Amino acid sequence: MAAPHRVLMKADGITRSITRLAHEILERNDGPEHLVLVGIQTRGVPLAQRLQEKLRTITQLELPIGSVDITFHRDDYRERLVVPQVKGTNLPVNVDNQTVVLADDVLFTGRTVRAAIDTILSYGRPARIQLAVLVDRGHRELPIKADFVGKNFPTHEGEHIHVHLKEVDGVDEVLLLREED
Repeated sequence: MAAPHRVLMKADGITRSITRLAHEILERNDGPEHLVLVGIQTRGVPLAQRLQEKLRTITQLELPIGSVDITFHRDDYRERLVVPQVKGTNLPVNVDNQTVVLADDVLFTGRTVRAAIDTILSYGRPARIQLAVLVDRGHRELPIKADFVGKNFPTHEGEHIHVHLKEVDGVDEVLLLREED
């Protein structure tokens, strides 16, 4: 039996959030020069692609885009009982002295972001790394804060946020799931 859920965002809300994120990224960085978009596998990659498309529409420039697989940089890698599905890291440009904008679907404890930063730093030394997330649900375990947030949805114990993107899941939506007692 499926856990009870509530729809927090539909496709139009996700699109509006991505548009806002793209404008905020440009404003904070005084334009697109020296920006590199990097999506965190899995749903951060299509989010980065959508940001790239929105930024191209706004600036008429194609920003470089890449992806990071954090599988082997996770602090719980050895404790997980599942066989990891490695998707690979793809950074097609040198990140040295660039502003890397990490994109991910949900910011929760901060551990995924820490692992993504470790991955990027193993490839070079960016001028700075910024974080853009579609949803911030709170409950940080590490001192990590997103620079750009689509929506804040604080959650309680037993609640989870699931982001579905049509590139991965066939539909655009953000769901709040509650564990059944």
